[in-house]
Amino acid sequence: MAKRIRKAVFPVAGLGTRFLPATKASPKEMLPIVDKPLIQYAAEEAVEAGIEELIFVTGRAKRAIPDHFDKAYELESELEKDGKTAMLEMVRNILPGHVSCIYIRQSEPLGLGHAVLCARPAVGDEPFAVLLADDLIDGGARGCLSQMIGQYEHYNSAVLAVQTVPREETQRYGIVATRPIDSRVSKITEIVEKPKPDVAPSTLAVVGRYVLPGEIMGILADTGRGAGGEIQLTDGIATLLSQQQALAYEFEGRRYDCGSKLGYLQATVDYAFKHPEVAGDFAAWLEQRERG
Repeated sequence: MAKRIRKAVFPVAGLGTRFLPATKASPKEMLPIVDKPLIQYAAEEAVEAGIEELIFVTGRAKRAIPDHFDKAYELESELEKDGKTAMLEMVRNILPGHVSCIYIRQSEPLGLGHAVLCARPAVGDEPFAVLLADDLIDGGARGCLSQMIGQYEHYNSAVLAVQTVPREETQRYGIVATRPIDSRVSKITEIVEKPKPDVAPSTLAVVGRYVLPGEIMGILADTGRGAGGEIQLTDGIATLLSQQQALAYEFEGRRYDCGSKLGYLQATVDYAFKHPEVAGDFAAWLEQRERG
């Protein structure tokens, strides 16, 4: 029987250079989609999937993230005094009471594999999830991580979220070769970090959701620097494949690459159309704008 996934790692130490100057003093994970920051959407997806411990691997100038999930005494006091009950409850209930947060500093930016390895003292030898907050995934009725944990529990194997990308974009992703097992589920036979289009084994790209066994930590500790002089999670997973099965899962839902300006704007528009407070007025404004 598969061990229950209780912990999730959020690598949030990146500099967010594609959004400068907005990210000069504020983490890219705190960029809002309508009225919630990207990191909160990722945390809510994890909590929905049954995660009880959120492990944030942070860097310099990332105080805004722990501050966001911490209690804000002054703000709560002002809201309570002004009788703004709905806002008060919103601020108090960003995370449910049974969920805890741990913050670990990544001393230097040595890649995603290194960021995950930094969480080893908190993860131990348990299986765990990894969520990249700038990949915002709208899974509809069931979040992407919930879907993946369902597959993990069924197959007792590592699970990577994947989607098909244009061949000219393969050098932006880890790319997998697979053998189909079931609808949306394939066994990974090869994984390559950022291959050029002419040598990519497929166009099936790994995106920002992983369910991994505890053994990956020992593998990452022994993994040397790869592409870009960094410790790549992809290289660690490639070694894992020689020891145990790992699956590619084509999740249900839509992914927004909020690490890019275009993806961020697309997510903002689509989430605004669904927001109960602004959806109607926003749609009317867009229609009026199109008419000139």
